[in-house]
Amino acid sequence: MHQYLFYIGDFPIRAYGVVISLSIFLATGVAYYLAKADGRGYEKYITDIGIYCGIAGLLGARLWDVFFFDWDYYQHHLTELLNVWQGGMAIQGGVFLGVLVGILYSRKHGLDTIHFLDVVAPAIVLGQALGRCANLLNGDAFGAPTGGDFGILYPATTLAHYTYGAQPLWPAEVWEGQLDIVIFALLLLFRARGHARGQCFALYIMLYSLVRFALEYLRGDYTEKYFGLFTSAQTGSLAFGFIALGFFLWLGWREHGTVSFETEQTNERKKPRRKNNK
Repeated sequence: MHQYLFYIGDFPIRAYGVVISLSIFLATGVAYYLAKADGRGYEKYITDIGIYCGIAGLLGARLWDVFFFDWDYYQHHLTELLNVWQGGMAIQGGVFLGVLVGILYSRKHGLDTIHFLDVVAPAIVLGQALGRCANLLNGDAFGAPTGGDFGILYPATTLAHYTYGAQPLWPAEVWEGQLDIVIFALLLLFRARGHARGQCFALYIMLYSLVRFALEYLRGDYTEKYFGLFTSAQTGSLAFGFIALGFFLWLGWREHGTVSFETEQTNERKKPRRKNNK
């Protein structure tokens, strides 16, 4: 585990920044492939969207962490707001603002926004998977102590070691990255079958929210719970997850109702008409 890859003079090149950049490039490349395979010509917009949404995602991830997790600290240390290498990038905020910017861009350019979100959903979660590798290399988004010999031992320069010392910690960020790859595969399989517009993106939100809610029980960086029940991340996961579930079911019901209505109308037109004898 190396936080610093090399130095240019006194300026450190951090593994965290390099891998986060690679995750954006990877997600953009996969989105390009999926859009081109979709056949609507949306791939010509992917590079611009990747840039805008990548920047928005980084900004959203940082601001979400600052205001929802660490405001008690940062309100007295405003000069450290952009020090992301100290830890403090919330994926939920990154997805929220990145998707919002993507929606605004697609609407401005006359794209089918809901269909476009379905197309790029697998690419988004694949980018998240590589992003968790960056967390591991930086020693943040770490787990709680395992209480045994099993777990990750972080270097002394990391936030994880500063928080828990030389204790083995649950590999929460590693497992989340692996499960993100599973979600990526499931979304590709789901897209290969018939589904209503918007359901693929809703499924992505549902599955990631479920994974994040469960793994939060093993996290050791943010342990404060609201009303003694759930952490901030779990509360957000519940909200996003149930909203996505509602949309998933509603979109499926609406699609089924529309198909049934159109079938009924078609059958009605095919019925032979009885001639009136006068």
